Amino acid sequence: MGIVLGAVADDFTGATDLANNLVRAGMRTLQVIGVPRVALDLADTDAVVVALKSRSCPVQEAVSDSLAALNWLGGQGARQIFFKYCSTFDSTDDGNIGPVTDALLDQLGARQTVMVPAFPANGRTVYQGHLFVGDRLLNDSGMEHHPLNPMRDADLVRTLSRQTPHPVGLLAHATLTAGAAQARAHLNKLVSQGVRQVICDTLDEADLRVLAATVAECPLVTGGSGLGQALPAEYRRLGWLKEVDNAGQLAPASGTSLILSGSCSRATLSQIEHFLSRYEGFALDPIALAASDEQLDKALAFARDRLNNTDPVLIYASATPDQVKHAQDQLGAAAAGERVERALATLAKALVSEGVGKLLVAGGETSGAVVSALGIRQLRIGSQIDPGVPWTQTQLPGHQAPLSVALKSGNFGGVDFFSRAFEVLA
Repeated sequence: MGIVLGAVADDFTGATDLANNLVRAGMRTLQVIGVPRVALDLADTDAVVVALKSRSCPVQEAVSDSLAALNWLGGQGARQIFFKYCSTFDSTDDGNIGPVTDALLDQLGARQTVMVPAFPANGRTVYQGHLFVGDRLLNDSGMEHHPLNPMRDADLVRTLSRQTPHPVGLLAHATLTAGAAQARAHLNKLVSQGVRQVICDTLDEADLRVLAATVAECPLVTGGSGLGQALPAEYRRLGWLKEVDNAGQLAPASGTSLILSGSCSRATLSQIEHFLSRYEGFALDPIALAASDEQLDKALAFARDRLNNTDPVLIYASATPDQVKHAQDQLGAAAAGERVERALATLAKALVSEGVGKLLVAGGETSGAVVSALGIRQLRIGSQIDPGVPWTQTQLPGHQAPLSVALKSGNFGGVDFFSRAFEVLA
């Protein structure tokens, strides 16, 4: 019969964000890292999320990788494709959201798709096409300081119009509240005008349910993970999905607890501050990392001295915008980020081999580097820590017990996330 939903996610934390909502809505979900090269047993799987590292890479690379994922998912019988990007619409004026969406539409032979970045449970809403983070417009939320994709325009119709040669439309809230039939009629009117990508206003869970009812049978949907929590109910209504118990059950966790953070978001900085009020942490500096291996050796020694007790250990390169700018001025933006990612990935590989069994990683780029270094190819999705962030598990070669992994988008999680995450797992 094949899987019901096949998702193409543009980074690793975004993939687990979507997978988390699918599991919570009753879909047995597997996350794979990159396009699988071997056959997978998907007998007890309703959804597969292919995690790519395509958010910030060159446009043509993002398009090529996304099409490869689409083709693989089509081969698994996926009834619907979901292109997952960040709820803060992270991109540049060249892409990659617009070009990838256009390429997926062309490959599927589809005429239109919706763009639903909103995730109300995490404070991401869209009104009159403008994206809000909490009560702030996107460009005044801290995202304007993002080191890779600074977001300085909250008008998503305008932002997306700079990424595609096709007209971009809006499904406004007034139309959405009239119900799925009215929303569908509006989309049909827009497609007759050549509008392929439609930004959708979304203020709450009720709006997500209307959108899901509107687009559940469309070949392609796109957005943040909010839409993912509403679609499974529609799949059941259509007879595509059966009820299952405990869709997110994992094996018991074991081993010591490690946090690696490369995110520089406001949320993560607050989480680090809260954690350091209770426990110790080790701060990495990209300039020192570039100078020698001494700081990396000190970080390893710090972790090894503390990983023999029950408390989680934190090593972080998260920094304020001024600190990030200083490092980028000294090393170059790309080189500074690469130094941090390489160091955190090296730490993960060494410490997991020495007994870390519960690993929390903060930041999309950092998560990608760590997952790649560990050679993780699959993640079974488990219970939620905070909206958008679940625990997952994988089995590494040569390890008797599974590794429990949480990949956190920088902007997600409450202020006590780093300490509470391990209480949830226990």
